[in-house]
Amino acid sequence: MGEDDDLVVTLAASDSTPSKGRLRNTLGAIRIIWTELTAGVGAWGSLKPLIAGALAVIPFFFLGQHFNRQHQKGFDWTLLQLPLVLTVLLWPVLWAWSIFDAYRVAMIAVSESENKRRIREWVN
Repeated sequence: MGEDDDLVVTLAASDSTPSKGRLRNTLGAIRIIWTELTAGVGAWGSLKPLIAGALAVIPFFFLGQHFNRQHQKGFDWTLLQLPLVLTVLLWPVLWAWSIFDAYRVAMIAVSESENKRRIREWVN
């Protein structure tokens, strides 16, 4: 090659435009933020204990236990509260315990399902 020869460099046309890359980065950032906010268990997994606790706050019905599919416990506590309503001190204890129990059981269910999902991912 002599001094007068030109060197030509050609680049292949790219399929992705800068806006697609920017959109992909934005969606990736939103996904990471969402995962951090929901503790990696999804929106339902992070809200389930709060909903169970909120339903358990409604007195007399033990809806938090029914929401957690512990129907027998909900029915048993409904029957147990009938004599406890006559006492002013014991019924609020049962009611407060039902709120705590509904939240705790929902948290355990979410963590168990998340652990099973992670094990399936690890095995596959």
